[in-house]
Amino acid sequence: MINLFKNRNFKAYLLYSLISCLLFTVQLEAQTFAKNGMVVSASELASENGAQVLKSGGNAVDAAISTAFSLAVTWPWAGNIGGGGFMVIRLEDGTVTTIDAREKAPLASTPTMFLDGEGNLKSGVNHHTALAIGVPGTVAGLYKAHQLYGKLPWKELLQPAIDLAQNGFPLTYSIARDFEGFASEPEKYPEMQSYIRNKKGEVVQFGELWQQPQLANTLKEIQSKGHKGFYEGYVAEKMVAYIRKMGGIISKEDLKQYEAVERAPVHTTFRGYDLYGMPLPSSGGVAISQMFNMFAQLEETPEFASVQYYHYLAEIMRRAFADRAIYLGDPDFLTYSVIDSLLTDEYAAQLFSTIEPHKATPIDSIYQGHFNEGSETTHFSILDNKGMAVSMTYTLEHGYGVKMHAPELGFLFNNEMGDFNAVPGVTTSQGQIGTAANQIVPGKRMLSSMSPYIVTKDGQPFMVIGSPGGRTIINTVFQTILGVLAYDMPINKAIESSKIHHQWLPDRILYERYLMDPATRQALEAMGHTLMEVSNLGRLMGITYDEPSGIISGAVDSASPDGGVSAY
Repeated sequence: MINLFKNRNFKAYLLYSLISCLLFTVQLEAQTFAKNGMVVSASELASENGAQVLKSGGNAVDAAISTAFSLAVTWPWAGNIGGGGFMVIRLEDGTVTTIDAREKAPLASTPTMFLDGEGNLKSGVNHHTALAIGVPGTVAGLYKAHQLYGKLPWKELLQPAIDLAQNGFPLTYSIARDFEGFASEPEKYPEMQSYIRNKKGEVVQFGELWQQPQLANTLKEIQSKGHKGFYEGYVAEKMVAYIRKMGGIISKEDLKQYEAVERAPVHTTFRGYDLYGMPLPSSGGVAISQMFNMFAQLEETPEFASVQYYHYLAEIMRRAFADRAIYLGDPDFLTYSVIDSLLTDEYAAQLFSTIEPHKATPIDSIYQGHFNEGSETTHFSILDNKGMAVSMTYTLEHGYGVKMHAPELGFLFNNEMGDFNAVPGVTTSQGQIGTAANQIVPGKRMLSSMSPYIVTKDGQPFMVIGSPGGRTIINTVFQTILGVLAYDMPINKAIESSKIHHQWLPDRILYERYLMDPATRQALEAMGHTLMEVSNLGRLMGITYDEPSGIISGAVDSASPDGGVSAY
């Protein structure tokens, strides 16, 4: 035994085993159960507001509206009215639909707007300047969802968020820590300095009541005037004036023209379950459907977390991401239609046949690239007592977006223009992609990895799931659903279980620290895979429903510092 403890690999395996046991204990304690309704989000306060709407007779869409606007107050990291996102909705009759509220490129934008005179990308311009701000879509999406499927009055649903902004709430440790970071670098974050301070001009501290009167006034405009309260009038004028002052190009016409779009979901089946995801310009629905179709080609289900499990997942992921890079973009601007072909069983079989069981696939330079998509998104899942469900993922792109806010309005702006392919025609092995499907065009929606999902079984709601994480969203959501459907995991264990990420280029597997057996990692490297350790993948928010018992179970990822489940 002494010799074993001197062995570095044995000690690593022992540490891996002890941490795995500890995490499993946390998983068992983290699950919440209910009978009537549930909201799972990145903010406990927002979840409580959403659940209160359910208790008051509202449906899942009503709760989503209250939750989303509350997150814009309590979770400025990603909750927003200055960004955009996607919503998947299961109606009471079993119909599934989606709302596309993705940001758009301003009318004055051009394919080469981020390049210098020699055709090179100007450093940081597509992420850290006002040129990176896309036309926001969140408010339009929430309003459209309410007009189509809401039940309670719009004004009633916004009041909880207004109260939070006006009266304040105790600042959480995670946000307070971010505020301290902004305060320590005023030259780097000049526009954040007024945002993070109280009436006395002092940085808001952990536990201090954080009041946002300007944001409260903006929310009151939206409350009284709906869509027009944001895209026209006072808010629109102040928004455009500030963005233009900072060097951006969004106009009043951009805001006036913006509309959210209802689209049919991407639908696939797996082992008797129906899976519904977002269509383009979200790439999640297509990519996850492709991955499930390829996984279904396996003759036997590999043991969870085994070498073969990780190997096949990595190979499946790299093929889905290769197609994503070449074919996917805003459907309103694509001149070709290959999506139906990508989702066939025949195509899945063709792709799967190129996977070697014991060897990593060499890079094929035909399929190259990804774009630099931020990971600071947020997601919430909701299920009501009538079987209506909402899965919504929305974002500012990077954490706190472009780090700019109009002082009179009190909300942060996105930097989503960075999700476009910034250098047309130039694709490199380092990951820059220049394919046409996602190049900048005025009025175009940028491609996204956000992947809100709803799973049904025999016509009944079964699972509501989603996650932030930029490009990793697709793979974390895929593996979480797979954990429940193929490995019979409860939702909390599926959320916390070991995950990997491969996005074709860079050609490497990201894996979560402490959650992969060192011997497994060595075996994968021997097969030709390159692995890189990360702290965690995703911050999942999930709900499952057991129809025979009527029990709803939900869990928030332990990686979410302020997340919470609220149910009744």
